[in-house]
Formats: sequence, structure tokens, C-alpha cells
Amino acid sequence: MRDAAPLVAALIARGLRVGTAESLTGGLIAARLTAMAGASACVVGGFVTYTDAAKHALLGVERELLAVEGAVSEAVACAMARGARARLGVDLAVSATGYAGPQAGPDGEVGLVWLAIASAGGVSARRYRFGGDRAAVRDASVDAALALIAEAIGGGRQENGGPEGPPSMT
Repeated sequence: MRDAAPLVAALIARGLRVGTAESLTGGLIAARLTAMAGASACVVGGFVTYTDAAKHALLGVERELLAVEGAVSEAVACAMARGARARLGVDLAVSATGYAGPQAGPDGEVGLVWLAIASAGGVSARRYRFGGDRAAVRDASVDAALALIAEAIGGGRQENGGPEGPPSMT
């Protein structure tokens, strides 16, 4: 989803407020959402939590969860989304954590990305594997995150690089 304007318009039309919790994307999801004038009607804010310490301090992700599951995991992506939603007081919060490259972390490979979305109905997460260099992985992650928001608000499933299965509710 290159152009977020239709998504932002849909969020505004539905009266929904959104926030972000980003690791590998470093604020790119929020940047894409706010590129359109008037986005402040639906985008409340976001967190860039690149380190485990920031995930804990800013989003309330438990240290034990980070130690046991690893920062790039379904559980941490879900905790990030829940934390952002609670702290920002939004209807929807999307999170992104993964390995953009060129090197992978201890518990995964380059291109492994977990995205999660939290709403009043719960939290769902999806695992992705994107190819390409660091920029390509980050860009594909942003596209997938925006598509996940669109799907969550009833915009239907978008082409986004293909998740490795259906969302899981936690």
C-alpha cells in the first residue's frame, strides 16, 4: 500500500484513531500515515522502540517476555501493539518488529517480520518473510502494516507480500 491516503480517509470516515509501535521500521509506518494533510484527525502518535529497554520502558513489554521469546516474536509484537493502544488511548495500534538486515539476530533470519494489531476485540499477529536488502524489507513491512490496518477496519485483505498463514488471536 504505497499511498496511505485512502486508508487515512477510511479511518477518519469511521471516526477511528490509530497509533504505532515500531522497531525495525523506525517510524516509517507513522510517517506514511501522516504524509497526508489532515492525518491528525486519526493518527494520535507512535513509539519507536528499537531496543529491548525501550520496548519495556515505553510500551510495558515485560523483560521476561523479551528474554524468553526474543524481540522478534509473535508474543512481543502483540505486547507492543497492546502497549501502544493502552498508552495512546487509540482504537487501533499496529506494531512491527523484525530483522531488516543485513544481519539477523540470534533468533531469526533477515527478512523475518512480525506485525500485530490491537483493538477492542483483541490482538492479532502475522509473520512475514520479506526478501531484498534492508530498505526493501523495511518498505515491505510498512506496506504490510498499512494493509493490516485496512483489513482490520473492513477494507479487505490487501496484497502485501503474503503472510505465512492466518492471523492468530492472543
